This record gives sequence, structure tokens and C-alpha cells, in this order.
Amino acid sequence: MAAERKRKRSGIEDVRDRKAKVIKDSGEKRHIAALILARGGSKGIPLKNIKMLAGVPLIGWVLRAAVDSKQFDSVWVSTDHDDIEKVAKAWGAQVHRRSPEVSKDSSSSLDTIQEFARLNPEVDVICHIQATSPCLHPFHLKEALEMITKQGFTSVFSVVRRHHFRWQEVKKGGSAATQPLNLDPSNRPRRQDWDGELCENGSFYVSTRALIQEGVLQGGRWAYYEMLPEYSVDIDVDIDWPVAEQRVLRFGYFGLDKPEVVRLLLCNVSGCLTDGRVLISVSGEEMVSVNTRDTMGIRMLQREGVEVILISSSEDLLTKALADNLSQRTGCEVRQLGKDIQCEVKAMMDDKDLDWKEVAYMGNDAPDVDCLNLAGLSAVPRDAPVVAINAAKYSCHSAAGLGAVREFSEHILLLKKKAKSQMEQDRIHRNTF
Repeated sequence: MAAERKRKRSGIEDVRDRKAKVIKDSGEKRHIAALILARGGSKGIPLKNIKMLAGVPLIGWVLRAAVDSKQFDSVWVSTDHDDIEKVAKAWGAQVHRRSPEVSKDSSSSLDTIQEFARLNPEVDVICHIQATSPCLHPFHLKEALEMITKQGFTSVFSVVRRHHFRWQEVKKGGSAATQPLNLDPSNRPRRQDWDGELCENGSFYVSTRALIQEGVLQGGRWAYYEMLPEYSVDIDVDIDWPVAEQRVLRFGYFGLDKPEVVRLLLCNVSGCLTDGRVLISVSGEEMVSVNTRDTMGIRMLQREGVEVILISSSEDLLTKALADNLSQRTGCEVRQLGKDIQCEVKAMMDDKDLDWKEVAYMGNDAPDVDCLNLAGLSAVPRDAPVVAINAAKYSCHSAAGLGAVREFSEHILLLKKKAKSQMEQDRIHRNTF
């Protein structure tokens, strides 16, 4: 019954939706756009929409899900802030630069969506995705949009089932007694005997252009799409952040490439394993500082069968003695690369018969951008420049030489563990059913 209830949808047909049904029946292709609203003036958490959550800008989680769903003709971010625009473009979105009239504290989401619709007349259906829902997956969007494209609904919104008993609020100083709103206290149901209530979780709202022009996001022949509670994360206040990070690491969407196939980590010495400083003694001997937490992280990967190679570019030459000492301390090969880092990394991968999805890369500056973009997993330390941060799939909380390599190593292992657990669940499911 629960499985049946999960897929069950409700809707009420309205006369004004006949046009939408005619379009559906005729097979005419409609332009479907994803739209994420990301104003820069968040009062609760400054620039919340691009604050790092589990190594990814908050808005990056929903953009990755939208792009990878392959359901949209275009993916947009509506913003009034330069930094948000840069992050949006780095994660594959087009940018709607909203006007000052819809960028005020008093402006509603509908105001901005209507402006976007006016400026983009080719768009027929808009899926408004909230940036504060980092556990959204591509399959959620695919299933919800099929309710529009295949079942003829004109608006679909996400909900979550809650089992909360609600009571009427009594204002402070009031003499009235509270009253139950959704239960009979003399006959309290057990959780398993109560279906609960459907509550909007704010992940997304899909609406046709006609509805938006009428000034509503929900109307016509409407329906809900039920999401499980573990995917219903909404970040409103700062105290939610650490809780959301744990949730997203467990239930978030990490991309099309499966992390369990990572077989090689390439890690820059300068600016990743070390803080970038080279100390020179009075006798001319060069020295660097290496954090024992980072070397332990490398050994953790090696124990799990991940090869680690330390790399150094022609601009950060290591002396042979220093390279030998690093190799001995970490148990890693140390390779000196030339100016064309991507070309030499590709040659290294070909020698080992590896694809990019099997490689994790940790860099720290502009010369690493190509490899950061191409690698299946990639990371930069906290103090890396913006150009590298925008290219990486994970941004460390730790700085270079102060645990960043350990943090990325743990991230890789966590994703591998998560993927293996999912594979085991799938195997059990197949054998059971």
C-alpha cells in the first residue's frame, strides 16, 4: 500500500487546461526550462546560494541534478549578483540577470518567474527549482516532468509525507484553550495506522506558461509529486547547515560518474600537499612542510587500492633530493610535469589504461583547471583562487598543507563506500524480487 501511495497523484481538471491537453495530444514539442532563483541579498545567510555545502556551492547541487536529468531544453539561474552569476555559469547554467524591480526584499518568486517568462517567450513550461534543496536527484525531475509531458497535468509540485500532530496556536497572553487540528486526542492513531499529511517541501514547482501569466504557480489540472523524507532537505537558517551537510553526503546526488571506479589520485605537491612555501636553509637546502594528517589520508587511499601519484609542474620544480624524501615519506611516486599538464596527465592515463572518470585530481590554480574539469572527482584546498574553485567538483574546508589532502581522501572513500552500499542494496533487491 505504501508503494502504491508513493506513486499516487491527485489532480483536478479545469476548463482552462484544455489548450494544454490539445498540445499534448498533438505531440508538439514544448520548450521546458529549469529556473533557479538565487538573489544575492539573502538576509539569513549572506550569499547562501553559493556557500559551500559538503564541498559544493549550494546552488551547484540542484544545477547538477537539473543538467544531468537531460529533461530540460535550457537551465537558468536568475540572479542579481556577479559572484552567483559566475558560479552558475561554471555549473552549466545560463543566467537571467533579473531587474532591480524583482530583486527587492518584498519581491516574490512569482514576480521573478513572470519576468523571466516575459523575456523568454520561447519557453512553454518552467520548472522552478529551489536552490535550498540539495538532495534533489535527476530521477525526481524526470518523473515529475513526465506528469506534465505524458499525463497532461499543467502544474506539478513536490511534497513530503509528514506524521505530525498539529495544534492551534494560542497567542501569548491569550485565554483561549488550544484545539487539535488534525487528530482526535481521545483516539490517537498509531503512526503505522495513519497515512500522515502531504506537505510542500519546496524542492520544485512545474508550471505552464499560461498559469504563470495568470499569476499562479499551482492551478488548472494540478498534481503533487511525493518525495521521500530523506531527500527533503531545505536550508533556511545557519543552524541547518551542519545537519544538511551530513544529509547530503548520504542522500545527495554526486553526478553521473560512479565514484567506486576511481583508481588513481593525482595530487599537486605545491599548494595541495604543502602550503606552497619552500624553505631554504643557510646552506641552500630546500625544505617543505608536510602535515601528517595528509600523509595518513594518502595511506588510507592506498589501503583501499587507490594509487596516488604526487605531481609537480615546471613552475614549481622540486629538487631530486626533495622529491625522493617525499616519495619515501608518502609511499608515492613523484612525477615532474611540463607546461602542458593535461596532455601529460592524459598520456599517463593511457599508459595505465584509465579513463577520466577513473581519476581523481587535486589542484590549486589556473594550470590545473582543465584537469579539474575533466576528472571524475576533483578538489581544491580552501585557499585556492576562484578560477580553480569554480572548476573543481569539491572544495575543501581545510587549507593547503593543513589537512586538505586528508579531507579529499576521506571524501573519495566516503563516496566509494556509498556506491558499494547502493550496489549491495540493488543486488539484494534483485535477488529478493
